[in-house]
Amino acid sequence: MPKPTKTTLFKALDPQPETAMDKTTRVVREIIDEEAQQRQVKIARLRTARLEREANTPTDAASATKKKNASKAVKKG
Repeated sequence: MPKPTKTTLFKALDPQPETAMDKTTRVVREIIDEEAQQRQVKIARLRTARLEREANTPTDAASATKKKNASKAVKKG
């Protein structure tokens, strides 16, 4: 009786062929991942644009907003 070795004791399993459902799932996940990546790029671009715009705007706009809110409080009361 020959001595058992790794190759004789354990037989390698043949990989299963990809089914139609597996292929569909893989393609859908690729599409979703790509869309998520594009969304993250867009969000980053818009965030930097917003931060640049806020950095370049004068602070007078913030005080004008506070004045509008104060006048609304007076009308309600």
